Amino acid sequence: MAFSNPEQTAKRIVLTVQDYSLFAWNAFLNLFRPPVYWTDFLLQADIIGVGSLPIVVLAGVSTGGVLALQSAATMANFGVTSVTGQFVSLTMIRELGPVLTGIMVAGRNASSMASELGSMIVTEQIDAMRALGVDPTRKLVTPRIFASIFVVMFLTIMADAAGIFGGAGVTVFMNHHNGMQYFSMAYEHLGYPDIVQGLVKPLFFGYILSSIGCFYGLRTTGGTEGVGRSTIQAVVVSSVLIIFVDFMLTQLLLSLFPHAL
Repeated sequence: MAFSNPEQTAKRIVLTVQDYSLFAWNAFLNLFRPPVYWTDFLLQADIIGVGSLPIVVLAGVSTGGVLALQSAATMANFGVTSVTGQFVSLTMIRELGPVLTGIMVAGRNASSMASELGSMIVTEQIDAMRALGVDPTRKLVTPRIFASIFVVMFLTIMADAAGIFGGAGVTVFMNHHNGMQYFSMAYEHLGYPDIVQGLVKPLFFGYILSSIGCFYGLRTTGGTEGVGRSTIQAVVVSSVLIIFVDFMLTQLLLSLFPHAL
């Protein structure tokens, strides 16, 4: 059992956190050091961004529609269904858009990074790169982190837009409310602090999911079975860490912009 020995389990967790902290810090510094492998960056941006776009848009549309349904049903009891657009836009942009995008991309790409790098570890390709004088971290990790930070922000914008339009579709065609009023409320009550919250969070989420995926991929041991184990760990840890960091960032940003409450 994983928790048969609490002392060993606690020691393993502490060592893992320590190793990841050092790995994440070095990977962050590499973002500002040459060389930059632009070809690998563009390739990863295409894989992560374009490949994740359909599921991110689908999740955004579905979430926006559900928000419109639930909020309209509740607000009808108070006669304030006109604020449905405000509720959907603020909720998507400030919270659900970034978090959903981070988790969806983590499920698709953190697992892919872990399995790809884990397979390279198992087949000794990483050792071959070191023998040729190539730094595997700069060549394999840095382009993935750079691309994730870049594209997750734009995927979040797409998810926000999809959620707002999904809520509009439900509002107009299912709840039979005024569409112009929906978009008017969604736009008029959207402020600068809300935009800041919606664009800052994806930067952290992109870094988290890519660094976690690469970290567990490069720690793979135990052959093909270890690759599967690393893939699972990457998805679980990145998703949990995204949710935890989201809470911390929300608290910080609301303290910086108290009028956004």
